[in-house]
Amino acid sequence: MLGLMQQRPLLISSLLSYAETYHPGAEIVSRTGEGAFHRYDYRGLGVRARQLANALVALGVKPGDRVATLAWNSHRHLELYFAVSGMGAVLHTINPRLFAEQIEYIANHAEDSFVFFDLSFTALVEGMAPRLLGVKGYVALADRGQMPAATFGPLHCYEDLIAAADADYDWPVLDENTASSLCYTSGTTGNPKGVLYSHRSTVLHAFCACARDGLSLSSADSVMLIVPLFHVNAWGIPYAAAMCGAKLVLPGQALDGKSVFDLMVAEACNFSLGVPTVWLNFFRYIEETPGLPLAEVKLERVVVGGSAAPRAIIEKFHALLGAFTIQAWGMSETSPLATIGNLLPKHRNLPVEEIVDVQVKQGRAIYGVELRIVDADGKRLAHDGAEAGDLLVRGPWVTSGYFRGEGGEVLDDDGWFATGDVAKIDSDGYVRITDRSKDVIKSGGEWISSIDLENAAVGCPGVQEAAVIGVRHDKWQERPLLIVVRKPGHDVTGAAILGFLTGKIPKWWMPDDVVFVDELPHTATGKLLKLKLRQQFADHVLPQGGTPSSAAAAG
Repeated sequence: MLGLMQQRPLLISSLLSYAETYHPGAEIVSRTGEGAFHRYDYRGLGVRARQLANALVALGVKPGDRVATLAWNSHRHLELYFAVSGMGAVLHTINPRLFAEQIEYIANHAEDSFVFFDLSFTALVEGMAPRLLGVKGYVALADRGQMPAATFGPLHCYEDLIAAADADYDWPVLDENTASSLCYTSGTTGNPKGVLYSHRSTVLHAFCACARDGLSLSSADSVMLIVPLFHVNAWGIPYAAAMCGAKLVLPGQALDGKSVFDLMVAEACNFSLGVPTVWLNFFRYIEETPGLPLAEVKLERVVVGGSAAPRAIIEKFHALLGAFTIQAWGMSETSPLATIGNLLPKHRNLPVEEIVDVQVKQGRAIYGVELRIVDADGKRLAHDGAEAGDLLVRGPWVTSGYFRGEGGEVLDDDGWFATGDVAKIDSDGYVRITDRSKDVIKSGGEWISSIDLENAAVGCPGVQEAAVIGVRHDKWQERPLLIVVRKPGHDVTGAAILGFLTGKIPKWWMPDDVVFVDELPHTATGKLLKLKLRQQFADHVLPQGGTPSSAAAAG
């Protein structure tokens, strides 16, 4: 027997329609690419999103087309979130911090039809445009007076498109399983792979963020969204905020400590989300600037994701601001929220030090997400906080495969996705990530591919073999250490290798140090034995300032 309930699809456009109807005056504050502030509300967002949808139709965008963005957190980027998906196309947010060749690969693999970009990325887009084979046009996120003098095209002005478009647009009723957005992984093994989200998965994920045992997002919140809109759908917050009518504060690209502090105070933000590096800079500004009005900071809770939150950050939020830190774990393949670090009733009256002991874990699985840990043979391990194993996940907002079938079958016979992380799960369900099965390096919330770095370094004259491992760093959590075997008869120096790498890798991928060894350890199959290298260099101290030590530079 089936139930007698109406079947209404879960659509992203319904989130915006709800916000317009029941929270029309809730504010959206945005720092534009020009540095000025723009203010409007969900009513204004709805009007401009419908105008943008009409403009996209006029440009020839069809349902299913991929529309790319290279942009910071602003109201214009937010409008794309709702207009592109709402009309049935697919929003493809590209991480502009990737190396240009990776961005080109991603845009071509996705077959993006249009690229919307902030002015700060004009040179990047202009350099890539001749190789973006399927792109039909480009749109600068600016008004007519700020338009760049660029040689690529067709080039359109965003505000001109909005002004010329009618605000009368009926959002189509789509199948809720229709693709809504596309994010690519960082290519930790091979080329980046696309994770294709649906309207259904996105709306269900938003419910989780609004739940009391989720992120508890509500209309009472003023949210500073520091996590970029190009990072896994900004952790789902744009959708969840529309679902509950929360105020949104979008800081643009000004993420230095002073800018974050000043905007947080000015907009009475009580909730914020970002990677550890942003918060380290935030506290450094506070500590280096005596007399700041800390009492005017209304922050109550902070979500830290992307990398594990250092205990020191959690303690500083407690001590300086009286704010609670929520660790969250996930990945592109999990939309990303999979675990959230809220307290249980038994924790509430514990001393702060013991509460922090709970907060340093990655949290508990939220409803809809199932977790298990298994050994090398796939045998399920106990959730006793002692056994560590490969972390598996499944759920309604977990990927079932990569775009265009890249990577082949990614689920086991029971539908579990292997995350590549090694974890422990205790009897209360709290997850503690202990290691990664991949050799990727995570620095300041961004992935660095050790394989790509190694391959680039081996191209340097005088380098016989190279290995890259992550070494602990106080500010960035982890930074790359380059370990090199010289070719016989060559005396290449660390400085020469880093000079060779300049321009071949993103600047923030540059190894912080170079060391030389006579040989590198290998497995029986000839693969680099990274575990042994991590053990060997576990106590390696990186030089200050992000430059190679004098010993390494001297060779």
